[in-house]
Amino acid sequence: MSHPSLIAAPWIAAQRQTLLAQRGHAWLLSGPSGLGQYALAMELVRAWLCDTPTKDGACGHCGSCHAVEVRTHADLCVLMPETQMMERGWPLPEKAQSEIDDKKRKASREIRVDAMRDAVQFAQRTSARGRGKAVLVYPAEQMNNVTANALLKTLEEPAGDVRFVLATEAAHQLLPTIRSRCLGHTMQWPTESDMVNWLVHQGLESEAASAFLRACGGRPDDALSLARAGRSPQSWSQLPKAVARGDVTVLADASPAQAVDALQKLCHDLMACRVGAAPRYFAVADLPTPPGLGPLSRWAKALAKEARTADHPFNAGLMLEALVAQARNTLHSRH
Repeated sequence: MSHPSLIAAPWIAAQRQTLLAQRGHAWLLSGPSGLGQYALAMELVRAWLCDTPTKDGACGHCGSCHAVEVRTHADLCVLMPETQMMERGWPLPEKAQSEIDDKKRKASREIRVDAMRDAVQFAQRTSARGRGKAVLVYPAEQMNNVTANALLKTLEEPAGDVRFVLATEAAHQLLPTIRSRCLGHTMQWPTESDMVNWLVHQGLESEAASAFLRACGGRPDDALSLARAGRSPQSWSQLPKAVARGDVTVLADASPAQAVDALQKLCHDLMACRVGAAPRYFAVADLPTPPGLGPLSRWAKALAKEARTADHPFNAGLMLEALVAQARNTLHSRH
């Protein structure tokens, strides 16, 4: 019996079967965020390395599947920004870990060229378990040009038993030569009912599942993350009018980056309403009367600027107060 966390969402399982039925040494999975690129990449890797794979993917209980699950598989190389490696429980190379531990540098937000060079060497070694090797790169757009070019050489002339899966939320940022060396797969957008059913299986109530999906623009992974972060659907629906009143408490449990993201979604929906389109993240009834497009455009620009520094605010409390004051002024603006 597979562990519940290992059971793929139905739309991921369907795509996994399609991809496993095709031959290729390098896949590029692309599409907007929150559609499961990482989950699908992991499904492929598990199946490729599994001791007893089926047409449906990995068996889930062999030594190889266990080694992938506990992040110790000798034939799997995972390339991610160090910040994401740590978030997802992947061990960093010893040298990188000690540099971060000794405060010599911060964990990197992009895929470092040192890690890519290690991956190139890994690709040239013989498989430890005899089932071939796999390299997973996510999010692939976090490679800089030097890192991408190091990968390119290996993609052009891969060792016989290594397969690659690159997953990205911004394929247009990748080198065209990287894209052309991979078989492309566009992530499928699941149906509303499939997403709600899946979120209910993860322990959410049906109404909450629908509310979180709306808050995340219909992206199931993001909806689950939002729910697990302890946000309530009610607090999301109350946010627009609370911000219009200048009520900072509605964002009290949000980080500056989350607050900016929420306000960008509100700004987007108010712009949509102003031009007669349907809002995407909030219900119409939850939105205040939108101001003119001029104030909304200025607010959108200001929020985009804030987003670039939101991870390192000088003072998070002051930043939230300033963000809410700016939102309130915009929503009450007449010009």
